[in-house]
Amino acid sequence: MPAKDEPVVIKKYANRRLYNTGTSTYVTLEDLAGMVKKGEEFTVQDAKSGDDITHPVLTQIIFELENKDGQNMLPIPFLRQLISFYGDQMQMVVPSFLEQSMIAFAKEQERFREQMKSAMGTGPMDMMKITAPIKAIEEQTRRNIEMFQNAMRMFTPFPPGGQAAHSESAGKAPEKSEELSELKQQIAAMQRKIDSMG
Repeated sequence: MPAKDEPVVIKKYANRRLYNTGTSTYVTLEDLAGMVKKGEEFTVQDAKSGDDITHPVLTQIIFELENKDGQNMLPIPFLRQLISFYGDQMQMVVPSFLEQSMIAFAKEQERFREQMKSAMGTGPMDMMKITAPIKAIEEQTRRNIEMFQNAMRMFTPFPPGGQAAHSESAGKAPEKSEELSELKQQIAAMQRKIDSMG
């Protein structure tokens, strides 16, 4: 049995079977998804080599969930954008951004649940209070996307039109410098906001 604060070790065998060393039972990807939802920490190791394969297994769980009818959470434009970042110079920024966005979203979701609990069992007018957190989540998501797009533009060496478009816009350097400064300020402000939420 693992120590109380240590994650449970799941062993993956060559026959693709998963073995939970904490409960001494075989488990499925669905069981692991349930553990994630309950907040139970685990790592997945290759039974033969001992390599940590948690990342590909969690990715496989998402793939399985996305293939269930009516469970699609990842919109096609998001998937296309995500694929385009692989091998791109911004690839190393994406994980941190997504992680911070999900942390902020989870906090908003928790606040929304608390407001739902307090509104249930009261008058119909109290249900109107529920729309405020939904709007706040939508607004936070919109701001996150804008900030990320601005950050991407800041790190992209050439505009979408390529080298030609870059040389045409070379005369607008002072304007770009102001935009760059403004973007840096926005990113710094967003980082402070994320830090204060933590």
